[in-house]
Amino acid sequence: MTQVMLRSIFRCLRSNPVAGQRNMSQSSLTGKVAIVTASTDGIGLAAAQALGSRGAHVVVSSRRQANVDKAVALLRSQDIQVTGTTCNVGKGEDREKLIQTALDRCGGIDILVSNAAVNPFFGNTLDSTEEVWDKILSVNVKSAFLLTKLVVPHMEKRGGGNIIFVSSVGAYQPMQGLGPYCVSKTALLGLTKVLAPELAQSNIRVNCVAPGVIKTRFSAALWENEAIVDELKKQLSIKRIGQVEEIGSVVAFLCSEEASYITGETITASGGMGCRL
Repeated sequence: MTQVMLRSIFRCLRSNPVAGQRNMSQSSLTGKVAIVTASTDGIGLAAAQALGSRGAHVVVSSRRQANVDKAVALLRSQDIQVTGTTCNVGKGEDREKLIQTALDRCGGIDILVSNAAVNPFFGNTLDSTEEVWDKILSVNVKSAFLLTKLVVPHMEKRGGGNIIFVSSVGAYQPMQGLGPYCVSKTALLGLTKVLAPELAQSNIRVNCVAPGVIKTRFSAALWENEAIVDELKKQLSIKRIGQVEEIGSVVAFLCSEEASYITGETITASGGMGCRL
């Protein structure tokens, strides 16, 4: 960059100091309504906390009422606006109830974070059954699309919105024993790419987050095994297991105006594990 260009940039910033500093109002989600699925624990709860701490009214859900009640109590203790309901995303009536709850209690929908996932199988991929594939693809992929289809008309009424799919680094670098699960997570990358241009005309951005190995109950079989952790660390640039808050903050960023020019992308937060090229 030449000295002439640097002087020109400096003059511009000096004449308009706001342009040279972060506009904190851009990161505010005050007045927004965010649905987060599977959000009473782990990454889903961390996403709800991150969105709620930035001012959004979060709608949390889980298959069990006790888990919903616990999460709602926690979030309210953190001064977060929250509504909770039970929801099994694999059931059409539950998906519709989740959407209607957000509309009835909050008046609209601005954000969908599709986080729910299952993995009923571990082993060689060719040993997996048709029932395993049906369940994994139904919950991990199909329900993400069907929830999107339900929320889009309501986002359009609000002038736009944000949809976030939670994938996995396994979408890029399949993990041994998790073949069907990793395939489902790869499908979410494609769903993101397909929907982003279609929904851009409605001012709806569609992005994806691909976490690495994060310390959650869902991934306990990995991080509780010292031998596996030692092997994983060899693949990591940041030599530790990730924390749920580190994924929640990425989700919140993608839903903010600071990410207003980002759509159709997958943000990999994996501590440097794997390579997208």
